Amino acid sequence: MRILYAIQGTGNGHLSRARDVYPALLKYGTVDVLVSGIQADVVADFPVKYKFYGMSFIFGSKGGVSILDTFRRTNIGQLRRDIKSLDVKQYDLVINDFEPVSAWACKKRKVPCISLSHQCAVINPKSPKPDFKDPIGTWVLRYYAPVTAAYGFHFRTYAKNIFTPVIRREIRALNPVDKGHYTVYLPSYDDETLLKHLSHFDKVTWHVFSKHNKSPFTTGNVHVVPIENDAFIKSLETCTGVLCGAGFEGPAEAMYLGKKLMVIPMDGQYEQHCNAEAVKEMGVPVIKHLGRKYYEQIKWWLINDSRVAVNYPDNIAEVVAKVMEKHGPEAAVNAAADKAKAAL
Repeated sequence: MRILYAIQGTGNGHLSRARDVYPALLKYGTVDVLVSGIQADVVADFPVKYKFYGMSFIFGSKGGVSILDTFRRTNIGQLRRDIKSLDVKQYDLVINDFEPVSAWACKKRKVPCISLSHQCAVINPKSPKPDFKDPIGTWVLRYYAPVTAAYGFHFRTYAKNIFTPVIRREIRALNPVDKGHYTVYLPSYDDETLLKHLSHFDKVTWHVFSKHNKSPFTTGNVHVVPIENDAFIKSLETCTGVLCGAGFEGPAEAMYLGKKLMVIPMDGQYEQHCNAEAVKEMGVPVIKHLGRKYYEQIKWWLINDSRVAVNYPDNIAEVVAKVMEKHGPEAAVNAAADKAKAAL
């Protein structure tokens, strides 16, 4: 079987999850990997056949997505050429993790495209949503990467074909301990903003992983280092708690390791507000942005030792097997045979 596995390259969660999904797919045939997007810090540890610029959401520096930079750096002409050039008909199965080039290439050529992503779980009607409407954010989740069938990952199994998070092997192999520091990953805030607010809480040590600086430095109780996978995992393994955006993989890994967790959803990112609502229902404290208005809530979180217990088994082989049973070449042959029998 020839499989195309298409991965979104904005953020780190998609490529992190792919490290476990890719070997599960390899059991069923040859796998060509496609990555589009320009905002990831994680490097794929598997061969990538197609690399496209895609359409990435550009992080700002004050807690949100920069709409202006996103439009400035989106090349619609190139996106159309990439969609036109991608020969999806040569594959028996297309697996898509919120990746637009392959999704639209499949749609235009009427090729089935199977979602294996967090976003398709977020948009499910049974998954938690914030108490405000975001028509643009909802439209993006539905149509940015259109698919014909959806299998999703979320913090809880809210509906059929929604599964618990893929916890990468490196995280499952850790021996979590508490050495007293707090790990911070807030890529939509610049270092200056993070230092301004985190230094206010001078009784704790902060390990900040920065998208905005290539050299490590320390100011008081705040240690800032560039994002690097091994260093981040080590900090995560030994921290007391995690302060991060309301993405998916980061909060899931923190809860899996039994760490204290506080999240700040990114402005202008509806998906993160949906995630924030989900973890809030689980007991995780959520603040709207990093600012003086929320100092008391941060202080309470630092003093309080409340943690959310989760059970996230290693289920990726089971999920992939379910996809193959339903959508692999044998499934298509069986469906055709059933249809022929019914016609007799």
